[in-house]
Amino acid sequence: MKRFTLAGIAALAFLLIQTASAQVQVGFRAGANWGAVSKPEFLDNFSPTFRLSPGLTGALFVEAPVSERVSIRPEISYIQKGFLIDEGFKLPLGGWDLPLGARVAYQTRYVELPVLAKINLNEGPVQFYMLAGGAAGYAVNGRIRTRTSGIFRSQPMDVAMNMGMLNYNRWDFSAIGGLGLSAEAGAGKFFVEARYEHGFSRQYDLPFIQLPIRNRGLSASIGYSFVVGQ
Repeated sequence: MKRFTLAGIAALAFLLIQTASAQVQVGFRAGANWGAVSKPEFLDNFSPTFRLSPGLTGALFVEAPVSERVSIRPEISYIQKGFLIDEGFKLPLGGWDLPLGARVAYQTRYVELPVLAKINLNEGPVQFYMLAGGAAGYAVNGRIRTRTSGIFRSQPMDVAMNMGMLNYNRWDFSAIGGLGLSAEAGAGKFFVEARYEHGFSRQYDLPFIQLPIRNRGLSASIGYSFVVGQ
């Protein structure tokens, strides 16, 4: 899987070199990602609910047209993935219901290489478009942030994630789909877009049990691109 993905990226990079004489664009985007993970149904009654974990995302990209409405966009991106556990319950104590709770945020920082096909849905200075493709990502590091609450709220704890101890799979291969809107602005185009990323790689390989926990995410970005080589 890794070799196939990396070979695809290399092939598309070669395609970009071959289309260098076309109106190639370069650009950047920045925004937010709301990370989540999949969870096996049999764990629903034995584990807390996994909630969305907000984080940052951003990328530099090159966009090369292959037809009037279709272009290829390879990127190098930074994205924060993870999930959030925020659970609370009431403990009966002397006729009082004492509220207790815990908030645990797992956040992993990835460098990714997405390769996307961009399809413009109309012509003109304002265009709607679709994105579809895949990405290969590598987890650089991660952090675990915890806070408990009761009568008093504890100070937050922030520690580095020991990925070796957790048997964390640093590689993450995923599919990406999205929608966007671009508008001509000055020498280039301003755009906004939303994406959904669906991970295929199992992230944790615990002893004696293999849980199919995989990354998911929704992101929203704004950016700007312009033509080079003119």
